[in-house]
Amino acid sequence: MTMVTFISADGENRQQVDAPAGSVLLEVAQAAGQPLEGTCEGQMACSTCHVIVDVADFDRLPRASEDEEDMLDLAAAATRTSRLACQIILSEQLDALTVRIPGEFYNMQGM
Repeated sequence: MTMVTFISADGENRQQVDAPAGSVLLEVAQAAGQPLEGTCEGQMACSTCHVIVDVADFDRLPRASEDEEDMLDLAAAATRTSRLACQIILSEQLDALTVRIPGEFYNMQGM
């Protein structure tokens, strides 16, 4: 199991969730009731699953693909440690991952 901590956009709320290795962070977040839309259903055609990874955890993630970086360029409130939750596959190496939910997003599909 991999433990993930979600921090609300305002920093007031924390939710810890255990997920099996191999789970997609977006699906884990949605199942936990986090406000990540994931409009494109993981096809990397939007940035509505944008999360901000804790600085201490960012280097544990595999490097973002060029396509993911292109989508992050369009994400609202993106930071140096921004990632798309649909592209993060949880593993034992990512145990105790902490991510913040951004306060805004752009729906690139216009929905």
